[in-house]
Amino acid sequence: MPDTTVLVGHDDVAAAAAEMAGVLRTTPLQPVRPLAEAVGGPVHLKSEQLQHGGSFKVRGALCRIARLTPEERAAHHVVAASAGNHAQGVALAAERLGFRATIFMPSGAPLPKVAATQGYGATVELVGNTVEDALTAAKAYAERTGAVFVHPFDHPDVIAGQGTIGLEILAQCPDVRTILVAVGGGGLLSGVAAAVKPVRPDVKVFGVQAAGAAAFPPSLAAGAPVSLDRYATIADGIAVGRPGDLTFAHVQAYADGVVTVSDEDISRTLLLLLERSKIVAEPAGAAGVAAVQAFPHGFEPPVVAVLSGGNIDPLLLVKQIEYGLTAAGRYLRFTVLFPDRPGVLASMLDIVAAHRANILDVLHQRRDPRLALGEVAVDFSVETRGPEHARELLAALRTAGYVVTDRHTA
Repeated sequence: MPDTTVLVGHDDVAAAAAEMAGVLRTTPLQPVRPLAEAVGGPVHLKSEQLQHGGSFKVRGALCRIARLTPEERAAHHVVAASAGNHAQGVALAAERLGFRATIFMPSGAPLPKVAATQGYGATVELVGNTVEDALTAAKAYAERTGAVFVHPFDHPDVIAGQGTIGLEILAQCPDVRTILVAVGGGGLLSGVAAAVKPVRPDVKVFGVQAAGAAAFPPSLAAGAPVSLDRYATIADGIAVGRPGDLTFAHVQAYADGVVTVSDEDISRTLLLLLERSKIVAEPAGAAGVAAVQAFPHGFEPPVVAVLSGGNIDPLLLVKQIEYGLTAAGRYLRFTVLFPDRPGVLASMLDIVAAHRANILDVLHQRRDPRLALGEVAVDFSVETRGPEHARELLAALRTAGYVVTDRHTA
């Protein structure tokens, strides 16, 4: 057990909330009926996508910059590195507090996030291909110019600022039993757990990581931060290959555990939020909610899941909707092989029509070297009513003698 005397505690978070009163939004809790029905009790979203800057990140950035020492304030200049939400959070906090901000972002950062960061008055420098490249450049810039580097998660003031979400949850939902928080580097989970557990030890606080970028579970098992050799997930905002030293200590001391969800879980949740709650969320922001949908009987209600951000590139949103429909079994892609004779395709389409599936795209392939002489492959994209409807359609085609490959599972 780490020495809790060196960790951020409930009183530190309360002090941060008092310092930032009137600057931050107290974001609302929103009930989610379909999840509540699955869980068997109330489920609420802590709607941080409605926070200034579109995510929780401005909380930690405001606290960090507001608490700069007189020596650090002298430059009136802060620097950060990020591919998205931290960039916007630091830029917005600096604008509010009268500091100049320089943000280093990877060259491939989404244009809407670059534009939003610039819109808050920051100077954006595009460098390298990864966040790690941007971090290296930002730290070198800080050493060269005297600007203060604002870490995205591994600093006590950042943790205290993020923890103000936990205080709001306790005030808005006094009977809460479980809180779920998306985890990348661990700043948000550290702050929320530090705010909640010392005064409400009965409340379970869990982190949620994308399975393809889950550094916390092996780190907690090892008793120290562990670096991932490789990581990849659609939830780029929480794709962090190693926990911070400080955040790891907080999670180890305060949190009740870290669970993982798949990219398919996250995509299904994005679709659910859009269709049923009219909420546009980013993949990383929806990870905590995805855990409720993936494990509806795993958490005691009332449950509050922090929806940590809604800054998603519209082009990515389109892809995510399609991916979510596929993961939910409502967007079926399959290939059919049959003899290239008149009337065969029409007969197959009759079967699709009889099962009331909606064909979205059809692509004929006659010149693929893998095809036999006189054989044709046709790729279909079909909208169905759900997994059972999709299985019924594929079974009917196979019963009729067609060679069918489901491209979602193949």
